[in-house]
Amino acid sequence: MRYVLKKTATMLITLLAVSLFLFVSFQLISGDPATRMLGTGATPERLEALREELGLNDALLVRYVRWLASFVRGDPGISYVYRQPVASLLGAKIPVTLALALMSFALTCLVGFPAGLYTAKYAGSALDRIVMVLNQAIMAVPPFFAGILISWAFGTVLRLFSPGAYVSYETSVPRFLGYLVFPSIALALPRAAQLAKLLRGAILEESGKNYARTAYSRGNNTDGVLFGHLLKNAFLPVLTFLGMSLANLLAGSLIVESIFNIPGISSILLSSIGNRDYPVILAAVMWIAVFIIAINLLVDILYAVLDPRIDGE
Repeated sequence: MRYVLKKTATMLITLLAVSLFLFVSFQLISGDPATRMLGTGATPERLEALREELGLNDALLVRYVRWLASFVRGDPGISYVYRQPVASLLGAKIPVTLALALMSFALTCLVGFPAGLYTAKYAGSALDRIVMVLNQAIMAVPPFFAGILISWAFGTVLRLFSPGAYVSYETSVPRFLGYLVFPSIALALPRAAQLAKLLRGAILEESGKNYARTAYSRGNNTDGVLFGHLLKNAFLPVLTFLGMSLANLLAGSLIVESIFNIPGISSILLSSIGNRDYPVILAAVMWIAVFIIAINLLVDILYAVLDPRIDGE
């Protein structure tokens, strides 16, 4: 329990530091929000009134504390460009990006774990060597390039889906998930190849230890030793990779969304960067930071569950 509390406190401190850094950075480079909202033709009186309404005349620390309190309540401010609450703008985008990242993560596990287990069990065989060569080739392909190839091959040539014909989850959840399949494959393949290689190496390393030889000497077959003894210990380093993968898949989703014309966070984030709509950018980056840091906390907690010795340190 002490370990979990320590990690939770570390997460909160990290989020606080990230929020302060981001807020101060955008305040230093954002210029005058009132001018951006009203335009250069606005009178000085209107500009001053808007600054007072938005609290821009207050001290930087006061504005940061007010923004942080609003963000925690789920109200990160008003968009300079859209003149709408940032929460409502991002609220429709976040589920799309999360769905893409989670589907990619599921595919990573569905492909990577069986491949890693098989190649570890039959290490040195011809098929193992073929799979490892394919692994190296797949790992060398970045997700954005894989997305372009998949969109061309399965969309333009084979016509298994229509690139750009995105269907909102509000219209049809099955069609929405169906459209995300190929973008998810583009994201998942490199990570699945890395997972298979890591799991294979971890199992083979564990198989050379004394407890594995003892398990064989007691009459256990290969499957019994693999699933009964090796996999649990080999899973610890894999767990860290899975946490990093989910965070990387979330970041990668922002790139793949633009290739497949998916209106997730990337669409509003890119337009906000071009329009210098800093409240939207700040909120979007903070939500991504919260998600990534929360994943790391979950991984640390799972570590303590799988290895109770960690909690006692």
